[in-house]
Amino acid sequence: MNACSCWLNAMTQIRETEAWNIQGIWLVPVVFLLLAFSTWGISHAFDGDIIVAPVLFGLGIVLGAIALFLCFGFFIVQPNQAQVLVFLGNYIGSIKTPGFYWVVPVLVQRWNLSLRIRNLNSDWLKVNDAQGSPIEIGAVVVWRVVDSAKAIFDVEDYQKFVSIQCETALRALASRYPYDIYESDAKSLRSNPDEMAEVLREEAQKRLDMAGVEVIETRLTHLAYAPEIAQAMLRRQQATAVIAAKERIVEGAMSMVEMALNRLSEHQVVSLDEERKAAMANNLLVALVSESSAQPIINTGQ
Repeated sequence: MNACSCWLNAMTQIRETEAWNIQGIWLVPVVFLLLAFSTWGISHAFDGDIIVAPVLFGLGIVLGAIALFLCFGFFIVQPNQAQVLVFLGNYIGSIKTPGFYWVVPVLVQRWNLSLRIRNLNSDWLKVNDAQGSPIEIGAVVVWRVVDSAKAIFDVEDYQKFVSIQCETALRALASRYPYDIYESDAKSLRSNPDEMAEVLREEAQKRLDMAGVEVIETRLTHLAYAPEIAQAMLRRQQATAVIAAKERIVEGAMSMVEMALNRLSEHQVVSLDEERKAAMANNLLVALVSESSAQPIINTGQ
C-alpha cells in the first residue's frame, strides 16, 4: 500500500521542464506584412465611399484580424523570472531564459513567476521550549523559487505556503531545544545560534521541497523569555553567573595556596607542621576569596 501511494504521488506531482518556444522576433515581420496587406486590400477595395471589390475588402479584414490575433501571443521574459505555460489544461513547460517570445494566444495560458531571492521576516512567536518555559522567538528566512511548476501547480498559494511552513519549522525548532542550559554543555537556542540557524534551515527546507522552493539561509532575529517569566529567569541567570564566578575564584585560590605551600617547603623558608599549614591555607583562602579587601594583622611578638 505504501509503495502504491508513493507511486501515485510521484505521478501526480509535476516537474519543471523547458517549454518549446518561438522567438517573437521572427513573427514580428509576419505581423507587419499581414497588417500591410490588410491595409492595402481595404484601401483598394473602395472607390470613394463605395466597396467595388468585396473579396479584396474581406481578405483585408481577415488578414488584419489574424495580425491582431498574433499580437496577443507576444510576451517578454525578464531576468530572474519564469513563464509557466499550459496548453489546453496540460502543462507544457516553463521558459526561464530572458527574451522575447511568442505562443499561440488563447489556447496557451501563461503564469508569470519571479525567481528572485526573497526575505521572509517572521512575526515573534510565543512558544514553549524543550523545558516548557514560554519564550518569544523570531527568524528571517531567505528563499527563492527553483521549480516553477511545483510552485504553481503543487500548492495553492506558494507565498502563503512558504510563510506558514517557515512558522511551523520555527515552532518545531523552539520546542525541540531549550532556551538555555546551565548545568551541561548540551545545545541550546541562546548558546548555539549558528547551529540553530542551520537546523532551522534544514527543517524549513524539508517542508518546502514540495513547493519547489530553496531555503538559502535562516537566522534567528529575536529570542527572549516571555514577559511573565523574564524577571525570574533573569535572577536565575544572575545566580548562575555568580556561582560560576565563585567556582573560578575558589579554583584559582586553591592553586595559589598550593603553590605558596610548595614554594615554602621547597626553598625551606619556614618549616610548618600540618596544623600551621591548615591555618595558613585558611588565612590565604579568606584573603583571596573574600569580596572585600583583607586587612592584615602583623604579629610583632610579645
